Amino acid sequence: MSDFLSSLRIAATGLHAQNARMRVIAENLANSDSAGKTPDEDPYRRRIPTFQAVFDRELGGTTVQIGRLALDNSDFQSRFEPGHPAADASGYVRYPNVNSLIESMDMREAQRTYEANLNVVSVTRQMLGGTLDILRG
Repeated sequence: MSDFLSSLRIAATGLHAQNARMRVIAENLANSDSAGKTPDEDPYRRRIPTFQAVFDRELGGTTVQIGRLALDNSDFQSRFEPGHPAADASGYVRYPNVNSLIESMDMREAQRTYEANLNVVSVTRQMLGGTLDILRG
């Protein structure tokens, strides 16, 4: 019985970590056009979630948890928009270093990983129900 509960708890940590990852990706996408208000102000900088493997002695297994958020130090995008309040002397505005295609692919991967953990929960519940049926019979 404890093996069933352990697998549920391990899968739950995966669900939590992927949920946090999807929130960071959504934040990146929401801010993909957030330029600064002045030429000197930096625009939004893409955030990258990190994960940590943590050994849980009570479970006797490794779980995953969200780590700190890292900043993507790649260059900002520049667009020629001379009328924009954040345009520099040359008329260029710096925009976030967020690539919506990369974020979409990261989101798809996070969703698939979330679904895989959800399947572990579902199968474990089915196995637990089957075991209880056998014990009753």
